[in-house]
Amino acid sequence: MAREFKLPDVGEGVAEGEIVSWLVSEGDTVSEDQPVAEVETDKAVVEVPAPVNGTVRKLHYDAGDVVPVGEVIVTFDVEGEAAEATEPEEEATEEPESASKSATEKASTRTFAPPSVRRLARELDVDLDSVEGTGPSGRVTESDVRAAAEGHATEPQEEPPDEVRSAVEPVGEQAADHTEGGAGGQESAGREKTLAAPATRGLAKELGVDIDDVPATEERDGEAFVTAEAVQEYAEGGTAAQGEPTTGAPEQAFVEGGETTQPYRGVRRSIGEQMAESKYTAPHVTHHDTAVIDDLVETRAKLKERAAEQDVKLTYLPFVMKAVVAGLKEYPILNSELREEEEEIALKQDYNIGVAVATDHGLMVPVVKHVDQKSILDIAEEVNELAAKARDRSISREEMQGGTFTITNFGAVGGEYATPIINYPETAILGLGGIDERPVAEDGEVRAAQTLPLSLSIDHRVIDGAEAARFTNYVMERLTDPELLLLE
Repeated sequence: MAREFKLPDVGEGVAEGEIVSWLVSEGDTVSEDQPVAEVETDKAVVEVPAPVNGTVRKLHYDAGDVVPVGEVIVTFDVEGEAAEATEPEEEATEEPESASKSATEKASTRTFAPPSVRRLARELDVDLDSVEGTGPSGRVTESDVRAAAEGHATEPQEEPPDEVRSAVEPVGEQAADHTEGGAGGQESAGREKTLAAPATRGLAKELGVDIDDVPATEERDGEAFVTAEAVQEYAEGGTAAQGEPTTGAPEQAFVEGGETTQPYRGVRRSIGEQMAESKYTAPHVTHHDTAVIDDLVETRAKLKERAAEQDVKLTYLPFVMKAVVAGLKEYPILNSELREEEEEIALKQDYNIGVAVATDHGLMVPVVKHVDQKSILDIAEEVNELAAKARDRSISREEMQGGTFTITNFGAVGGEYATPIINYPETAILGLGGIDERPVAEDGEVRAAQTLPLSLSIDHRVIDGAEAARFTNYVMERLTDPELLLLE
């Protein structure tokens, strides 16, 4: 008997998901709870398990399709029950020897890659299963795919179908130009086969150039090889142009750049919606200050080697998190949530610090729970683990929930001050600028000191500017004199 399986709500209130990849094929035998698809929601990539033991009769969507929750994505023939009769056409086209390897074998050997990398692989016509991943846990990165695409450039390209060739071959007067001498009067090569990278062929298509007419820049495996620069030069009639010299400066030719698009959905759309809700709900005010942290730099340098002996990478962030928790205990209003419908402000007694992590899919905020109950090294180890999970998309929803205050370290990329957007419904977020040596005036003298710029954004409906300033001063005091953290 046929059993339809609908896309479940794989998260809290998720409305749709993108089929990143199928882990089974039609005709495969599956067991209950075996993963059949990878689905990207607005939070993460999750595996969707089979609800029954049976055989995959039909996959209703292709990889890359966005499917509303509740839509049928797979039809199974349930084991032990009579399967419904299939259409004659389907029976006629079904080959006995076409049965693929089991889904269990696929699950154990499948390639792990985020959705953006899978889309890039499809665009560059790269088989992901043939690419060796260099990312965390063997994940395939964009660099791996691009490297594989360049590696394929030396392979002979099959002759494209007529409808594709018609899109790249010049027509009308342009075709005559190429036949009689090429762009700008250049000699047309007129080859039957040309080796080129996929990106080069794409450029030729955009410029209306037949790549077989472009003079080759080198030879590979006995065949002519053409670069993107050669295609551009040929299209513009550049320095290699043949024919009679002209008088006066030649007119410069410009090529329109065009545009590319990428989907605004999944994690990226979720980030955008969250940012918009926060910005247009909570009136933001940002308080800026700078902490002098010479002693913190020295302390961290002393402890760094000992941390490394325990296989822990020690950054400044765990010290900042401890200082922030000390400040939240002293000024609990910054560890709060405004519940407008209930007309109340909830002061949180857990100290769960979110850490903004930049990933290929946008900013993600894993949460370190109960920071007040953990040591500096415990915090460092957990931050490193959560950040790695966020970047390779293996992080769970639970690991990104329950935050009461957030820290974002934009200084790791560059910059001193910013206006970070609050991670709503929290009421405050602390931004860290780049640690650097800057001039500091002390006792009438100016000296060079290690400093850390701070940018604290608050929800002004809940937190007053004076409280924000006092909180920042309290945090700065502990960063300037890290021995005070021993009292926390």
